[in-house]
Parts: sequence; structure tokens; C-alpha cells
Amino acid sequence: MDQNFRPLEGIRVVEMSHMIMGPSCGMFLGMLGAEVVKVEPPEGDKTRNLTGMGRPFFPLFNRGKKSVQLDLKSEDGRRALDALLASADVFVENFRDASLSKMGADLDELRSRHPRLIVASHKGFLSGPYQDRTALDEVVQMMTGLAYMTGPTGRPLRVGSSANDIMGGLFGAFSVLAALMERKETGRGRSLRVGLFENCLLLVAQHMVQFELEGTNPPPMPERTFSWPVYDIFDTTDGRQMFVGAVTEGQWTALCRLLGLDELLADPGLQARMDQIEARDRTIPIVARAIASRQSERLAEAFEKLGIPYAPIAKPSDMYSDPHVMRPGGLATSRLPDGQSFRAPSLPFDVDGIMLTGGGDVPALGQDTGAVLGSLGLDAEAIGKAQGAARRAA
Repeated sequence: MDQNFRPLEGIRVVEMSHMIMGPSCGMFLGMLGAEVVKVEPPEGDKTRNLTGMGRPFFPLFNRGKKSVQLDLKSEDGRRALDALLASADVFVENFRDASLSKMGADLDELRSRHPRLIVASHKGFLSGPYQDRTALDEVVQMMTGLAYMTGPTGRPLRVGSSANDIMGGLFGAFSVLAALMERKETGRGRSLRVGLFENCLLLVAQHMVQFELEGTNPPPMPERTFSWPVYDIFDTTDGRQMFVGAVTEGQWTALCRLLGLDELLADPGLQARMDQIEARDRTIPIVARAIASRQSERLAEAFEKLGIPYAPIAKPSDMYSDPHVMRPGGLATSRLPDGQSFRAPSLPFDVDGIMLTGGGDVPALGQDTGAVLGSLGLDAEAIGKAQGAARRAA
């Protein structure tokens, strides 16, 4: 990691969130140099105990943070939280407003008590008719049409990751950066609200605008009208699948020559781009037969040399053997409290040619409570009272 690129060095972020959207916002800010203090209840963030597909949620999105345990059902815990927020530049949260008020973090009161504090709230919806609805990534994908566009007709399908949660956290971090820049001039914080639904709405905006401009409701992506002669998934002779595209005249010519399909190049009905597109019903089976007789690795080498777009159909686990992912800086290694380690992708940009690979380790529950609260002037007795049930359980 380029240790010199820490633009948020000296910025304290207090995060009170769970699952993915809020934690990913804190993770992004932390990887840019901010100190991120995660406030957890006495029993810990419930995400810590998820299994299956939920198992990576806590370790992945809470790398590099400090963990402070507070019993916010107690007056002592709420006072400690307020002292912590008084020391903070940013407060990241993703709870219902009513729940925050019960925990001593009423958003209106926070802005009044701490006018320099930037509050980044991650909600299901922005203000409006749906603002109090419960939302999940899958819910908003169904609501906005993203699931409709992903699956074939009659079979809406969510995309294969928590894309909205992660992108929502990214917009949270993006808006925080803007508010920090503004605060340098004004000296005042802002209340920011990021909507999971509105995030997903942005993802389907291209399809909305097509309807707006042309009056055409686009079909789901698996049934879309193609704008290129070849843009398909094919089987190879060694049982692999490969996506291949030919989107320019040069790529069409190169692909046909590589596959020995001179008859397509000589066909008078395939000399113009639109002719090639409109003839897909008869040309794609010919291309498919030619690719089915070739070995995937040799095809990949040839496509690489010719500049033809291609991709093997991979599983996420295949990325741990992908040479580009595994180049220096492509992955960041983090450790769990029990000593187990895992590798996760670095942020998808580099600075002066160097990737930001310092994801950081995953904190044990409450490991930083004493140090963080002690730095605010709380003595051991006050810290113990603030932890409340956590201290009694210990």
C-alpha cells in the first residue's frame, strides 16, 4: 500500500451500523486513512454470527476498524456515545430513526449538539412516500425493475451480489468526502441520507431513459435486441464456457478468419454491420460450431493477440487463481481475532501506479473500548458502566 496516500488521516468516523451498507461506507473511509470507531452493543454486532453467504459480511466490511462496546440501553452508555460523537468528524449509521433516538442518537438533536458533525445515514429510501418502509437489496431490485431486467421474462432474478448495499455505502463515502470539503469553508456539518432504493434506481436509469426517449420498454437482458454481430456465450471442446464478442468490423473479420469461417466473410449478405446483426439467427450457430471444436486456452491466447473481447465463465473462487487478481497489490490480507486470515480485493483504483492494499485486520468485540473511551477522559469505572451488560457478562 502507498502509505503516503491517506487523505483522511486525522478524521474520526464513528460508525453505528450492521449488515453491509453502513459498514461498507465505514470501510471505504477507513481505507482512505480515516480512524473508524465501530460502536457495538454488549452482545456484539449480530452480523458477527452469520453463517453461509452471510459469513463474510462482518469480516469483509469491518476490516481496519476499532471496536467499542457500549450498552446504549443505559444512561451511562448513551453519555459515552455522546462524548464519542463530540470527538468525531463523521457519524455513519443505518438504523431506523426511532431506534437511533432510543439509543441516544436522535439525528436532529445530534446536529444541534454537534454542529460540525457530518451525519451519513444509510436508509432503505430517501424522504418521501416510502421513507418508513423496510428495504433489503433484493426488495429494491424487485421494485425498480433491476430483477426484471436481469432474468428472462416471467423469472425476475436478483443480481449475484449485494451490489446495491455496497454501492450505497460507496455513495455514503462519496457524499461524506464532499461534506468534509465543504466544512473546511463553512465550519458546519451536514445531514446526509443515502437510499438503497434510489441507488438501485440509478442502476436501471439507462432502461428508464430509453423508455422516456423512445417510448420503448426494453426487454430483459437475456432477451435483448443485439447491437453487435457476436456477443454470446459458447461451449468449447474441453467442456468450458466462454463469452466472445465481436463489436467492430475489425473484430468480426478477425474472428471469422481465426475460426476459418471464410464463407461468412465472402457472403454478400454479410458485408454491412446491420446485415451481420440481422443475420445472427443463422451466423451464431455457425460460430458456435467452430468454437465448439476449439480448446479454451488456445482460443484465449488467440483472442488476446487479436484484441477480441472474451472471458471464461468463472466462479468467484476462481479469482484466487487468476493471474491478474493475484498480481502484487490485487488482494489485501486481513486477520480475524482468532488468527485466521483471508484475502479480499483491494480498492479498484491505484494512486501513482500503486494499489491501496491495506484493508486492515478485523477487530475483536470491544477490543478498543478502554483505549478509545479513556482518551476521552472516562475513567475505568465510567468505562465499565458504559459497557454495562458487556462488563457484567465478562
